[in-house]
Amino acid sequence: AYEIVDCDWSSDVCSSDLVLCHMVTSIDGRIWGSRQRPKANLVPNLFETLHDKLVEEAKGQPGAGGSWLCGRVTAQEFARGKGKVYPPTAEKLPRENWYAKPEAERRGVKAWGIFLDAHGKACWERSDIGGDPILVILTEQVPDSHLAGLRQENISYIFAGKTAVDLAAALETLNRELGITRLLLEGGGGANGALLRAGLVDEISLVISPVVDGSTGRSEEHTSELQSQSTISYA
Repeated sequence: AYEIVDCDWSSDVCSSDLVLCHMVTSIDGRIWGSRQRPKANLVPNLFETLHDKLVEEAKGQPGAGGSWLCGRVTAQEFARGKGKVYPPTAEKLPRENWYAKPEAERRGVKAWGIFLDAHGKACWERSDIGGDPILVILTEQVPDSHLAGLRQENISYIFAGKTAVDLAAALETLNRELGITRLLLEGGGGANGALLRAGLVDEISLVISPVVDGSTGRSEEHTSELQSQSTISYA
């Protein structure tokens, strides 16, 4: 049995219509499926199935349901260049939003895979995830070499602050320049908590699986993500 809880969080901070935080957890509030027991109670691909259902409910209109947002730790999990950095460049690139697609085409994208990567840690070696084009939210501190690498791989990026990510400004840019009106927040505790504390989460989709993790304290991954989000500014 699974319990689905929807909570409304009023947000007047940005012009995006809806940010919906979608998570699947164990009874003791953990999200790492590999550690959860009993295995027989886990439903394969439950998170993805519910994600697709939420997208379907939005009728697949451009900008209205499929785009999803994760933090830096999840970004490095999806990135294929594990432990790599982009090569040096002599090119000087402006700190301006850059898109791999022309405006008419990018506004027609039904789903973007969006990642908070304030300091440019993820070396992607891919330009999409399951067909969803990647877009990275950066700060102006990211080196030219990283920007050049993203361009070379046809990865779009936007800036949302000089040294720390302004989450409200980032969401407003996504709404204004890409027409995104509904965003699925699917990060870990760091990214999800940052948007929640900033008053930017409108609804929560929470599924509690009949399993337990049983571990204590914070995992290394969770602690790392919290540290990576500690510089994010809140509106």
